[in-house]
Amino acid sequence: MSGDVQGVDDTSSGAQGAARGGGQGSGGAKGGRGAQLQHTGLRPGWTTGACATAATTAAYTALLAGDFPDPVTITLPKGQTPSFALAAEELTDAYAMAGIVKDAGDDPDVTHGALVRATVRLLPAGAGVVFRAGPGVGTVTRPGLPLDVGEPAINPVPRQLMREHVAEVAARYGGSGDVEITVSVDHGEEIARSTWNPRLGILGGLSILGTTGVVVPYSCSAWIDSIRRGVDVARAAGRTHVAGCTGSTSEKTVVAEYALPEDALLDMGDFAGAVLKYIRRHPVDRLTVCGGFAKLSKLAAGHLDLHSARSQVDKGFLAELARTGGADEALAARIAEANTGLAALQLCMAAGVPLGDLVAAAARDEALTVLRGAPVAVDVICIDRAGTVVGRSAVRGPTG
Repeated sequence: MSGDVQGVDDTSSGAQGAARGGGQGSGGAKGGRGAQLQHTGLRPGWTTGACATAATTAAYTALLAGDFPDPVTITLPKGQTPSFALAAEELTDAYAMAGIVKDAGDDPDVTHGALVRATVRLLPAGAGVVFRAGPGVGTVTRPGLPLDVGEPAINPVPRQLMREHVAEVAARYGGSGDVEITVSVDHGEEIARSTWNPRLGILGGLSILGTTGVVVPYSCSAWIDSIRRGVDVARAAGRTHVAGCTGSTSEKTVVAEYALPEDALLDMGDFAGAVLKYIRRHPVDRLTVCGGFAKLSKLAAGHLDLHSARSQVDKGFLAELARTGGADEALAARIAEANTGLAALQLCMAAGVPLGDLVAAAARDEALTVLRGAPVAVDVICIDRAGTVVGRSAVRGPTG
C-alpha cells in the first residue's frame, strides 16, 4: 500500500504510457529497471506527491493569472512531463484551490481514486513556501521519520517538487513565490486507517509521498518474472557484477559507487528472495544488494519479502545487533522501543555504534545463506532516504 510512509513509488522509466519503455531502444532484449517495468505489462500511476504538485501548480497559476490551466502539466524529478485533469477548482480573492484524482495505474494502492487538493494563499514577500496539513493529511507526532515532529506529513521530495513549481509559476506570472500550501485528501483520515501511519505516529490522515512521482505497479508474479528476465539479460550481456536495488535512490547509489551499466541493474523492489533464489540457479560472479536501511534490516532478520504489509522492522533484532557493536543496555532498550528503523539508526549514530554496518553485514550473510554455496560474492549497501550511505558490508563469497 503506498498510502503509508513505506509506499513503493520508484521507477526510472518515462511518463505513464511511456513509462514501460524506459531504457529500451530498438532491437534486441534490453535490461535495466525500465525494461523490467515494460516486461510486467502493468500500467504505472502517479504518487500523491505528484498529484499535490499538479494541484499546487494549477492553484497558484489561477491566483496569479486569473484562470486554472486544465490540464495542468508538471515536470517530475526524472524529466517526465505528465498532464493532470482538474477534478475540482475554486478561485477567490483570498485563495485558489485545485483538486486532482489520483490514478495509481495497476497498483493496488489504497489511495487510488482519492481526491488530492491543494489550497494556495499568497504570503508577504520573504515568507517563503509554508506547508500545512489540511483535512485527510496527517501530522507527524513521533521522531524517527524524515520530518520533524509537528510537521505536516508531506515528505521531503514532494515539498521540493512543489517549491520548484511555485518558483516556475512565480517567474512566469510575476509573483513573489511566497505562498502557503495546504494539502488535503478527501476521506484521507479514513483511508489512513488501512496504512501504517497511525502506528508510526502520523495522525489525522495520509502521507503525501513520492521520490520520483511515479507509482511502480505491484504484482508478485509479474514483478518476480521481470526480475528473472533482468538476470537473464545481464548474463547474456556478459555482466559479471549485478545489483539488486529496492528503488531509484538505491539505483543511483550503486551507479555512483560502481558505474554499473543499466542492464546490470535489477529492480528488486521488495522481492529480495526472488533475486537471490534465481541467482542461486543462474549465478553471476558478484551481487550487490542496495536499499534503504529499514528494508535491509528485514533481510538481515531473515525476511525475503520486504513489503511493509508482510514484514516489519524488528527493533528487538536491531537492539541485539547494536549490543554486538558496543551498545550498552540503556541504548539497547531505547532501540527496542524506537518508533522506526530510522529512529534506531539515529540513536546508534549519535552513540557511535555502527548499526548500519552491522545490518549490512547481517543482510549479506542472510543472502549468502539463501544462495546455498552458489559461486556468487555478495556485498550490501544501506542508505537513508536521501541516498546517503549509512552502512556497508565487505564483499564475501561462499567460502568467506
